[in-house]
Amino acid sequence: MTRADLERCLDLVKGSVVEPRVGLFGPTSRTWHIAREGVVFLAGGAAALQQLAHPFVAHGVAEHSVTREDTFGRFLRTFENVYAMIFGPLDRALRSARAVHAIHERVTGVMPLPAGSWSAGARYQANNKGALRWVFTTLIINAVRAYELVIDPLEEHEKDEYYAESRRFALLFGLEEGDLPPSFAAFERSFDDTVRSGAIVVTPPARELADYLLAPPHPALGLAWRWYTLVTASLLPEPLREGFGFSFGPREQARVDTSILAIRRAYPRIPARLRHVPAYTAAERRLASGDAYVREPDTGRPFLLKLLLRMSRAAVL
Repeated sequence: MTRADLERCLDLVKGSVVEPRVGLFGPTSRTWHIAREGVVFLAGGAAALQQLAHPFVAHGVAEHSVTREDTFGRFLRTFENVYAMIFGPLDRALRSARAVHAIHERVTGVMPLPAGSWSAGARYQANNKGALRWVFTTLIINAVRAYELVIDPLEEHEKDEYYAESRRFALLFGLEEGDLPPSFAAFERSFDDTVRSGAIVVTPPARELADYLLAPPHPALGLAWRWYTLVTASLLPEPLREGFGFSFGPREQARVDTSILAIRRAYPRIPARLRHVPAYTAAERRLASGDAYVREPDTGRPFLLKLLLRMSRAAVL
């Protein structure tokens, strides 16, 4: 996908936004209602591993990223861009889209070994439309799954409403209407079909990066991270779970089910400042104040660590 392709999509975004200060969606949107919940991070690890299971993504990250030096930081920076697109004003969303595309333009190379349906010598590109569609798909699918797992099941029409809104988000990836299925149900089927297609396969770089990603950022977080790894494994399709080497059977599933039930009961009692992601809080304050930008001080690492600790404690207790 070229810069010209992206700019054509961004023109469509600009033409569809009524209030640039509000951004792509706004307070009454299904997107804000789902994406504001910090519990979406419960599926963040699964989304990241699913993305790495695309050989283009795994090789691009392994060969062109500082992931090994700052795995958790890269994870957070990814979500910073995503949340800027979802909750930021229009110009901030467009700037993030252009910045991500510019970074991806430099991420190209050659796969040294065959992987699934990809042959050795295949040239990977971060701005490959198929890879971008897969990354977008994992973000949307896992946001819905995490929300339903802890908060409430969504009706079919609510999922379709969320999915319809997400098409505007997809334009920031350079994905147009014809690149995506027509409904959320078809979108879910396309996810399953892609996993089975041979295009998605766990390569050695993906396994190595998964080990880095799921290593606790601090020894004191060991228990929380072991629990989070277990939840992550439960959210992966079976072929990917096996590919990443997770040992996961009925006993592990029972532990996950018990912990999720505890979180479901405890989550509503967690203060909103911890439940809601900082980008949503900043967006609320921006709209209330009339300012173009409001910076939320409690962002990134502190927020996520506090939330994961709260959820893991609820799961254990």
